[in-house]
Amino acid sequence: MATSFLSRNATLSIASQEPAHAPTHPLVPPNSQNNSFRSISDEFSVQDETGPVQENESFGVTDDNGGDLSMEGVKECNFYMGTWVKDEGYPIYKQGSCPYVDEAFDCQSNGRGDSDYLKWRWKPDGCDLPRIRIWASCCTYSFSAWFNATDFLARIRGKRLMLVGDSMNRNQFESILCLLREGLHNKSKMYEIHGHKITKGRGYFVFKFEDYNCTVEFVRSHFLVKEGVRVNAHGNSNPTLSIDQIDKTAKRWKRADILVFNTGHWWAHGKTARGKNYYKEGDYLYPEFDSVVAYKRALRTWANWVDKNVNPKKQLVFYRGYSSAHFRGGDWDSGGSCNGETGPVLSGTILNNYPQKMKIVDEVLKEMQVPVKLLNVTRLTNFRKDGHPSIYGKNVTAGKKVSTRRQDCSHWCLPGVPDAWNELIYATLVSQQIGTKKKSNDSFL
Repeated sequence: MATSFLSRNATLSIASQEPAHAPTHPLVPPNSQNNSFRSISDEFSVQDETGPVQENESFGVTDDNGGDLSMEGVKECNFYMGTWVKDEGYPIYKQGSCPYVDEAFDCQSNGRGDSDYLKWRWKPDGCDLPRIRIWASCCTYSFSAWFNATDFLARIRGKRLMLVGDSMNRNQFESILCLLREGLHNKSKMYEIHGHKITKGRGYFVFKFEDYNCTVEFVRSHFLVKEGVRVNAHGNSNPTLSIDQIDKTAKRWKRADILVFNTGHWWAHGKTARGKNYYKEGDYLYPEFDSVVAYKRALRTWANWVDKNVNPKKQLVFYRGYSSAHFRGGDWDSGGSCNGETGPVLSGTILNNYPQKMKIVDEVLKEMQVPVKLLNVTRLTNFRKDGHPSIYGKNVTAGKKVSTRRQDCSHWCLPGVPDAWNELIYATLVSQQIGTKKKSNDSFL
């Protein structure tokens, strides 16, 4: 039986203006007695001990008047041109509530004192992200929600969602785990299948959502192409990068239903940027090679793999664009800083920065046979100089001395900016119907 990522026979509305009576929090109904952070599954009695809500029961999706709407408004909306608006209902999950945020991104627990950076929502120009109206058969009220974790889980029921890339994608991976956790009635039914705790030293995680028979996975691949080593005449090992060969982790990629790829920041580091005795094609090691040209060739290697191995009728592919860094006075390894930034940049030329790497991404995606959805987060991250861990990538509470010598102005605090990237994935799933065949239960693990 054919199924789709749009799992209900319903359409969603794009609101051109803010709702007149929007709830305080996107997951909490209006007039609720408790406006603290609660997941929709806690607020609505749509789940019981037998499992989550099934299709066609307990909640639905309509427009504000209870009727079906055309999807044309959704399709015409450019989600990536917009601005950040203050929203006291954010963040979607409470800081400190999610056990899957590792120390490097847990800025508040690490001693960051300001919190306004948590209260911003991404809003496209001239429209909004798809807003669904939720109603419950158990209740007398309905409400609008920008993001609904329970509905997201229902859309990926029986599927594998896999994020592949560097630590920026791990940043996004931890965010999506925290967001989807908000949709669970019984949170013990979400777990890493091998019992692994998320750490930067491990490169593969599989989180299963038992009630939905779906998994959300992370596969580390810094470049998407093959990393290797060579031994020089003195017996020393030096890294190499084969820009014409796909990464060895690709055998895992084939098994996913939804893929989210990225690569970018590692191309600006050390040997990668200098390009001396580092890049390979075939057996030939280039004595010197331009990193931008290498990036383009590597991305084409990835694109060729996608075209040969992905079935667009059964799988959905995203490429998440370059996430902006905000170093002042240096780079990540040369004294660059972003400490003390407490609000986004809302105007200025910085908002239009579009790095050469993204122009290459645009070019390569246009050449591909398999359609790839570009999560073009570059502009929306240009605004957010306030969202990085800075000096709060390590715990500096309890009187510990704060080191300002090396600051993280590339990754993002959680809750924070990567939550918006995952809202955009959700918006994409909501706004289009993708045909696929349902997999059997044993095809996952």
